[in-house]
Amino acid sequence: MFSSGLHQFFQTLPERMGAGALAICQSKAAVRLKEDMKKIVAVPLSEEKNPTCKKLFGVSLQELQRQGLMENGVPTVVWSLVEYLTLHGLTQEGLFRVNGNVKVVDRLRQQFESGARVELQELGDVCAAASLLKLFLRELPEGVIPSALHPRFIQLFKDGRCDAQEHSLRDLIRELPDTHYCLLKYLCQFLTKVAKHHLQNRMNVHNLATVFGPNFFQ
Repeated sequence: MFSSGLHQFFQTLPERMGAGALAICQSKAAVRLKEDMKKIVAVPLSEEKNPTCKKLFGVSLQELQRQGLMENGVPTVVWSLVEYLTLHGLTQEGLFRVNGNVKVVDRLRQQFESGARVELQELGDVCAAASLLKLFLRELPEGVIPSALHPRFIQLFKDGRCDAQEHSLRDLIRELPDTHYCLLKYLCQFLTKVAKHHLQNRMNVHNLATVFGPNFFQ
């Protein structure tokens, strides 16, 4: 089920992302866009951060695991956001395309990193939660798919679309580090649910690939 859903997701990348995710990640335009997005989201803080806070963003998955900041095999912040979006955001029109308020997103980030209890349901802001999830993925040092495997993922879908692709993809994802494999599986299962509500949220597999492709391949 996982490999089948992943196969469908990755099949859309070449047609929705031009020369492919690898080319996008290497292009100067993509680098500029990535830096601009970071500037938009990163709001200067007037107060010093609590030195006891644990950094969650921009930290490798292996380091998060070492610090015990995982839940069911995925980063705690990802788990919290996805569970909230699953309950309250699947039918939200423009999910992942409509950005949340910058200040609200930054406040959420601070709350997660401070270790405080984050009440997403009380906030009731689906767009902010979705934006924070994208920000977390965008700031992963190695991305969801490690850069060493980028060429092989892209080449797999340049070779043509045949029944053997899904089997080859299954073999390839087995080479992912455990932390990356668990995160990729969890996200693809979630995005499959999002796509099933595409009539309401306007986010079919093609649109999701457009949004998440650059976040998976950095």
